[in-house]
Amino acid sequence: MSVSATPTAGRSARRRQPPGQQPTGRRTAGDSINSLERRRSLTGWVFLLPAALLIAWMNFYPMVQAFILSLKTGRGSRLSFAEPLWSNYQRLFDDEIFRLTLQNTFIYLIIQVPIMLVMALILANLLNSKNLRFRALWRTAIFLPCAVGLVSYSLVFRTMFANDGLVNDLLLGLHLVDAPVNWLGQTGTARFVIILGLLWRWTGYNMVFYLAALQNIDDSTLEAARIDGAGPVKTFWYVTVPQLKPMILLTAIMSTNGTIQLFDESWNLTQGGPAYTSMTMSHYLYELSFQKNPNFGYAAALSYAILIMVAVLAAIQMKVGDKRD
Repeated sequence: MSVSATPTAGRSARRRQPPGQQPTGRRTAGDSINSLERRRSLTGWVFLLPAALLIAWMNFYPMVQAFILSLKTGRGSRLSFAEPLWSNYQRLFDDEIFRLTLQNTFIYLIIQVPIMLVMALILANLLNSKNLRFRALWRTAIFLPCAVGLVSYSLVFRTMFANDGLVNDLLLGLHLVDAPVNWLGQTGTARFVIILGLLWRWTGYNMVFYLAALQNIDDSTLEAARIDGAGPVKTFWYVTVPQLKPMILLTAIMSTNGTIQLFDESWNLTQGGPAYTSMTMSHYLYELSFQKNPNFGYAAALSYAILIMVAVLAAIQMKVGDKRD
């Protein structure tokens, strides 16, 4: 009897167990899946952690230190907190040189960026034609200036636009001018040379982005436009361009940010002259930090002013360009 009672007691114990509770020591399939997901998540974080720490150490920590520095005043290493703390930022509004460099930077931005993006868009559309011969050669030739070093091409432009340079020789030879033009010594022409250099170097760079985007456009939409009687211009404007809006927005933001932080052309082409009339904000920031009598606190405040401008303009462009419902 005792032997026959044992299975009955075991079955009764199992029936009395609360519903949904699994027997102790037994793992289910759900537990195995959750454990596997936790291990995968942990593995991912282990791979991400070194990069995250490096980014925090190399980027965010210097940004915090720069903001603290922008609240200090003094020369060289003799710095102390300003009274009031925001005096460096207040000084920006009274700095005539800063206002002039701000004006110069926005002149480059307003003139150069739209021309560059339109030229890049047109060139990309032309070089995307399947009937064009030597497409690879033309694409390489237009993109090649982007691969040239900033200092190298600046020196070439300085030589070309010197008083006895190639440009003046051509103009004199064609009898378009009576005397050599001082391209780098006058405000208008110095700005023109910088804008021309930016167009020469960065148009091909943006063209590559548009070429990549054009590869994703369905040919059937272009064919439908042609069947409906649309010419090349209307097909480009009403069919191609709307499908490139995300890439146009990306290149506009990148070009705007790059122009606001422009330094190399101002430094290498014109040295900011004449009398600061071609100098950019980043060039002025460098001068405040490392030339004449360094003022690191005021330079840090200027760097944060540039950061705010970049963020505000990028936010405006995102708001205007993003038409998703």
